[in-house]
Amino acid sequence: MTKFFQRRTRIAMDRAKKKKSPFLYKSYSSKPKHKRIRKRKAQERRFKNMGFIAIVISSLFLASLLWNVFMTGKSAFMEAQILLPVKFDSALVESEDYRDIVHNSLMGLFPDVVKRSNKRALFSMVSRNTHNELQSYIEENPQFIGTTQDVWVAASSAVSVFYKRHLYEQAERGGKIVPAEAAWITELARAGRMELKFNAMFFKNGDSREAEQAGILASTIGSFFTILVCIVMAFPLGVATAIYLEEFAKKNWFTDFIEININNLAAVPSIIFGLLGLSIYLNLFGLPRSSALVGGMVLALLILPVIVIATRNSLRAVPPSIRYAAAALGATPTQVVFHHTLIYALPGIMTGVILSIARAFGETAPLLMIGMVAFIADIPKTILGPATTLPVQVYLWSNNPELGFVEKTAAAIMVLLVLMILINLLAIYIRKKYEIKW
Repeated sequence: MTKFFQRRTRIAMDRAKKKKSPFLYKSYSSKPKHKRIRKRKAQERRFKNMGFIAIVISSLFLASLLWNVFMTGKSAFMEAQILLPVKFDSALVESEDYRDIVHNSLMGLFPDVVKRSNKRALFSMVSRNTHNELQSYIEENPQFIGTTQDVWVAASSAVSVFYKRHLYEQAERGGKIVPAEAAWITELARAGRMELKFNAMFFKNGDSREAEQAGILASTIGSFFTILVCIVMAFPLGVATAIYLEEFAKKNWFTDFIEININNLAAVPSIIFGLLGLSIYLNLFGLPRSSALVGGMVLALLILPVIVIATRNSLRAVPPSIRYAAAALGATPTQVVFHHTLIYALPGIMTGVILSIARAFGETAPLLMIGMVAFIADIPKTILGPATTLPVQVYLWSNNPELGFVEKTAAAIMVLLVLMILINLLAIYIRKKYEIKW
């Protein structure tokens, strides 16, 4: 029997050698082998070159954008200040007429100014909030009443831009610089009475109608409150939904319908969620407009589908052997999920949640629909108070053509980009540190 199979095998091999394959004959008869290889390698090189060119072009666009933002916004972190010889006249201090104190100090530096128009231009060289600064200064130092003190005060936005850029044509577009002011600025700089100092007000103040007084503290705290409400609502609800759908729910038409809708909601434009929050949270439930509570609830709706999808993918990535081993040792289905599966999936879940928060942190459109675009000068104290966020603050400042607000807009974008990068780096760190490779 063995010899029979050996003979049959030899006959089949001989027939295979003698038989010519039409496919092989056709493929090898068209072109020589080395020409086909050269053509295939040339196509591969062209494809790689096109991909490299696409990466270079996109990188140039990104670098150009970042360079433009940096060059425009870097000057906002410095402000021009004027050293005024302020005479705290006791009569004016008692009547709290600090505006006259400011005007007298400026007239003491430039006594030759006589015309009313020139006086108006001279008095506008300092910030409109200077009288409040002097009042706070004298309240902290009452012993200076009746004396003359040199006090650094903030210059106006137009004067600060002119001094920082040293370009009269550019500063003139700010709308407040006149030729006389340019001469006064030069005289103050030569006398050592004008210097650039770190702009602490940009980080300590809220929004303001005056560019030199505008800051990002109120919008930053508003963003913190909004994201806090968003996390408290979206994280437990999204993770619980994903655990139920992935581990406990039966596979039927109803769960398939829910999965399809969750995937569709993840692709819905963000402004639709703003309209939903406007109609439900504000019009139906009557929650306070422009509050961080409503903003956080709207953003929670926005990122909830993303958290559900990311959590389900993380749970699905855990090998079934983990579940089988726990069940074989007598664990209940709930113990299998919360004592084993969820623990191994937690790094992926946290990464998805953090990236979702980064997306919510940079959103603007849904917050515009619920009134968070309002002018907010005061720093919010609770989640129920009027608030705005940093991206919305950028949107508000970008609508103001004054050069002081132009550089403040770019500076706020730089701060926003730094915060976004830090959030994404946190997600990368968690994924790299706690990720389990099966």
